[in-house]
Amino acid sequence: MSIYRFGANLAMTASLPRYNFRAKESVKIGVLAPLTGDAATWGRPGFEGCRIWADWVNADGGLKIGGQRWAVEIVAYDDQYDPARAVHGAKQLVLEHGVKIILMLGGDTVPVIADFLTRSRTLATTLLPSDLSPDIPYLIAPCEVHPIYVVTGIDWLAENRPELRTASLCAQKDAFGLPSLATYRAAFESSGIKILKEVLYTGAPDDPEAIVASMLSAKPDILCWDTAYEPFVHALTEAAYRQGFRGQIVSCTCDNYRALVARTSREFMEGFIFHFPDFDDPALGKLDIDFPRPNEFYAEFNRRFPGEWSSVSWAYCAILEMWRNAVEQIQTVEPAVVLSAMKMGGSSRNAFGEAQWWGRELFGVDNALVGSWPVVRIIEGRARIIELRSILSWWDRHGQLLLRHMRACGQMWDQRL
Repeated sequence: MSIYRFGANLAMTASLPRYNFRAKESVKIGVLAPLTGDAATWGRPGFEGCRIWADWVNADGGLKIGGQRWAVEIVAYDDQYDPARAVHGAKQLVLEHGVKIILMLGGDTVPVIADFLTRSRTLATTLLPSDLSPDIPYLIAPCEVHPIYVVTGIDWLAENRPELRTASLCAQKDAFGLPSLATYRAAFESSGIKILKEVLYTGAPDDPEAIVASMLSAKPDILCWDTAYEPFVHALTEAAYRQGFRGQIVSCTCDNYRALVARTSREFMEGFIFHFPDFDDPALGKLDIDFPRPNEFYAEFNRRFPGEWSSVSWAYCAILEMWRNAVEQIQTVEPAVVLSAMKMGGSSRNAFGEAQWWGRELFGVDNALVGSWPVVRIIEGRARIIELRSILSWWDRHGQLLLRHMRACGQMWDQRL
């Protein structure tokens, strides 16, 4: 069986002569995400990436279905990461606009719309596979697999910085922070790194100075910010700088890291580990990457939306290109059929290469497309991919450890149900 190479169609059409085919009909794609509020840096840039993808597809004539060209139209709803708004938004997108797929950030907004997604047989995607469960069969995580990819950074540190033996960790008590807390606990334990201090907070960290001071009181080699919103990562990092910490910092994300470099120093940020590269990274041209035209996409994004690039700027675009390929292969946009096509054979390719549909042991259903993920390190003021590491290889060695910590944090799918 041939495995689709993600982005091949878009890359090929970009190199062909462009003819002015006018699409007679349109297919609507929904974005249900926080476009304002604390979580907006994980929602708004994803929507902006969708707009670039739609413009590229429509410039190439649109989707090719049944001998006809179909334009794509992005319809967004700002849920502000509010469950009540998410319910209204999901119903509006499906019942009023007739969208064929909904792209979501995921998290605390998912449980309240799960029943509607299932009853309406709406294909939906999340960036948090911890949202997945058998009772939401049309919800998939085909791109980002938060938080299980964070194990790759700790695994890399254990091999390359063996002198780092202790850590302090803080986490926000929500659908982003708690599964990430469990995963970091498992990653540190599997690497023989002892967690000396944990600080949990609800909502915004009102006093980042106090949180960091508490973490530093244990004298750790590593500070870990878990999965925190961009304003929290910045506040905690700057507090660590002011309090004189000069050791290793680890975080799931570090959006707008250049502002942190400017407000602290290159020396302080050197070696900061996280998991989301800039798409002009030279490594993207050398590794087994399957994102269409990453350098051009990055340049276009920054031209149209300066200062907005974040960890999700490319993610929804990556999902849509996979969806587009399935639609054009099976010549329909009907959600259940498209889902079957996307999962056919149990393996595919995501943005970072070969991957397989996986997750039954952890999420109760094989609806997460899991493969390798980047370990990103700040080097001389720039984020650079230092390695792609296999998540499933780590799971084969330490899966039971992760299951134990997920259950201890109440984050297994059966506990959430």
